[in-house]
Amino acid sequence: MAVYAAAAAVLAGVESRQGSLKGLVYGSRFQNAKQLYALVCETQRYTAVLDAVISSAGLLRTEKKLRPHLAKVLVYELLLGRGFRGGGGKWKALLTRHQARLKAELARLKVQRGVSRNEDLLEVGSRPGPASQVPRFVRVNTLKTCSDDTIDYFKRQGFSYQGRASSLDDLRALKGKSFLLDPLLPELLVFPAQTDLHEHPLYQAGHLILQDKASCLPAMLLAPPPRSHVIDACAAPGNKTSHLAALLRNQGKIFAFDLDAKRLVSMATLLARAGVSCCELAEKDFLAVSPSDHRYRQVQYILLDPSCSGSGMLTRQLEEPRADTPSKERLHALAGFQKRALCHALTFPSLQRLVYSTCSICQEENEDVVQDALQQNPGTFRLVPALPSWPHRGLSTFPGAEHCLRASPETTLTGGFFIAVLERVEVPSSISQTKALVPGLIPSPVPKRKKRRRKPSTGPNTLPCK
Repeated sequence: MAVYAAAAAVLAGVESRQGSLKGLVYGSRFQNAKQLYALVCETQRYTAVLDAVISSAGLLRTEKKLRPHLAKVLVYELLLGRGFRGGGGKWKALLTRHQARLKAELARLKVQRGVSRNEDLLEVGSRPGPASQVPRFVRVNTLKTCSDDTIDYFKRQGFSYQGRASSLDDLRALKGKSFLLDPLLPELLVFPAQTDLHEHPLYQAGHLILQDKASCLPAMLLAPPPRSHVIDACAAPGNKTSHLAALLRNQGKIFAFDLDAKRLVSMATLLARAGVSCCELAEKDFLAVSPSDHRYRQVQYILLDPSCSGSGMLTRQLEEPRADTPSKERLHALAGFQKRALCHALTFPSLQRLVYSTCSICQEENEDVVQDALQQNPGTFRLVPALPSWPHRGLSTFPGAEHCLRASPETTLTGGFFIAVLERVEVPSSISQTKALVPGLIPSPVPKRKKRRRKPSTGPNTLPCK
């Protein structure tokens, strides 16, 4: 069956870092993406078990033309999955020759580890954890529709609407075809964890954006009003950009930058489907964007979500349960770029508010970056308390770090995330009043040109010119 070859190709792509598992599945053009995704996820979850069985059985030594990733998919299907019911073709014939040996090695592995169920063979890190319990968040794209109409649509499809959630327990209790309205974001719907809406007509028409709740917070906290000029510094894949456009109501301007040409092409497709018309895309390094360029003189809002380790991403936790934490060398390199990007963003002359965010749980990419930027800009910008009621705060690594917020599957039922909100410090009025008494305290304004005195009109019903 073609599904096995497609699954093997996705596994190879994940291993070579060509993309995320879900992105590779839905970019594969395989007709039944849901079936492919389930097969790849389960094969990946049992990868250590399958590697051990295949090695002990000598499968690859006997079948030299069988590629490792395809072998893993086939052995999963034979021993732990559907068992080639209703198909399999030549692969079924090939594996049947080794079936007895493979089953014997699986049984031997269970005896060695003292377990009786296949599930018990999984390592602790591969078993379903908090990440697998995170619900499916769906942002209603207010450029095309509204929450009330979307809720009515799902109700007509047989979904049970439970109203606005009041606690995380409400979200944990979601089952079947039920959904809630998020307690914090009025345009965010919440479905049970395993709900798949990739083929839903509202998603395909751009009325819905599949976006984790934590990923929705940066645009919400930046909160640019309509007609604002905004920079999205590292914009692809574009979900946050489309959210900014919705907040602007397509009135204003978004300058979106990214270096990856392929990601920008995908982003352009996403924005077009979402009805975004106020965004100017540029294949450009944000660090090369000049703050003195006249095009950006009105930019008062910047969203900076730079490249990071992705250590908090749900797809990483679900698809690569045994993935190691980033090396110190990689974290050092990433943090260096993130610090340069943040300090560069703070040099835009009209900037009033900036949101810095990452999908990382590493201090080096989060609190340390913000602390360094504030130290390099003393008295110019300050941390704003972001959602004080949010339960998960920044690590106490410097005074004020508690104003930042963090997110995680365990504490907020979202992906792992970090967000800091910075605002320009206003010059106190008392300082303005004393500038004449203390020369050089703040720059004196440019002297105004003297206006020519005009001769006032003398008509009976006119007032003197001012």
